[in-house]
Amino acid sequence: MKSEFNPLAIELNQTIGKENPVVLGLLSPKGKRIYFPSKGILAQGMAAKGKEINATLGEAYTDQGAPLVLPSLLSHIDINASEAFPYAPSFGLLTLRQRWQSLQQDKNPGLKAKGLPFSLPVVSCGLTHGLSTVGYLFCEEGDEIISADLYWDNYDLVFNNGFGATIKPFNLFLENAFDLVSFRQSLMSGKKGKKIVLLNFPNNPSGYSPLKKEAEAIVSIIKECAQEGNQVLVILDDAYFGLAFDENAMDESLFSSLIDLHDQVLAIKIDGVTKEEYAWGFRIGFITYGIKGGNKALYDALVAKTGGAVRSSISNASHLSQSLILKALQSPSYENEKKANALKIAERYHKVKQILQNHPEYGDFFSALPFNSGYFMCIKLKKHNAEEIRQTLLNEFSTGLIAFPDKKLLRVAFSALAADKMDKLFDNIYQACKR
Repeated sequence: MKSEFNPLAIELNQTIGKENPVVLGLLSPKGKRIYFPSKGILAQGMAAKGKEINATLGEAYTDQGAPLVLPSLLSHIDINASEAFPYAPSFGLLTLRQRWQSLQQDKNPGLKAKGLPFSLPVVSCGLTHGLSTVGYLFCEEGDEIISADLYWDNYDLVFNNGFGATIKPFNLFLENAFDLVSFRQSLMSGKKGKKIVLLNFPNNPSGYSPLKKEAEAIVSIIKECAQEGNQVLVILDDAYFGLAFDENAMDESLFSSLIDLHDQVLAIKIDGVTKEEYAWGFRIGFITYGIKGGNKALYDALVAKTGGAVRSSISNASHLSQSLILKALQSPSYENEKKANALKIAERYHKVKQILQNHPEYGDFFSALPFNSGYFMCIKLKKHNAEEIRQTLLNEFSTGLIAFPDKKLLRVAFSALAADKMDKLFDNIYQACKR
């Protein structure tokens, strides 16, 4: 690897260091090196846009200037070819980014009420790519990432295998509530300096969001950590945001509370259309930054580095997916459609709650972990091996669940199952355990 920094990287680092030295310190060596090639091929191509003769683009066009595409592909797409086939910018379509930023404020009243600046979102290729991009920018060999002991296994692939960081788990639950003591101990222990926190609410796999008072306490602990002289990076995996079914559960992102918490707390919101907009295979996510005292210069520099990381990995996310999502987000029926889907998932959630309440005999073999949101819930087995029960359910009851053998847990995706099949599902689990 070259020891010299590209002048564009140096310029971005100088801007970030001037506006907030803590943020510069949080960047990994790769994060410090990365830049967006704003004076290279992309910039020269933009300068030629609209010219009579434009021989800059790595794309093919008809003699009339339309994208030269296969009719057999175009026949299946009911939008203009120019909104589907050309490359999208590495940052994402500007109109989509602006729309998503506006929606973030609408969905988070606390964020809107504060009226504070936060970055324009950068488009990633789904949530996983968003996490990986943040890992590229901020994580390095030997870093510890504080996260709940119940977490999505892709975190290991992204942060451990990808960047050499280690997940440092805290207990998610203590007596059916968020374990604030364990969270605080994990955050305050160890040497002082850079701290990375990864929070996922609603949580996968448990389907739990902190209660509003618990959320306030989480924010308070993070602030205390910063006040002790630590530099805190909080990564918010908001994949299941917007699906809270209990009125006492946190109903907006922690991002709202963190963007003005402390000038040594950088919050990164990673969200997307995967779960929020019911478009799983479209692979469109967003990366958004917020910090107390953050201004346009700081955010523009972070966005430039993020765009560079996207450019260096996938070049850009799908233009077609972005265009289709933008049209949906601009549709007058958008809000009602989302409410209808959320009500369907809520119906299934309440059905599960009802079944567990109506069948105390299930308690002989398993109990539910706290759940109040998202797509999932978990049951903890009292006597059996989770993998063995999963296999029994597959082979003898035609029923599929996800097992976490080391935790003696089975994860139920109630989002994916009709309400009228829930009774049979839980009876199958009960019968498998009774054998």
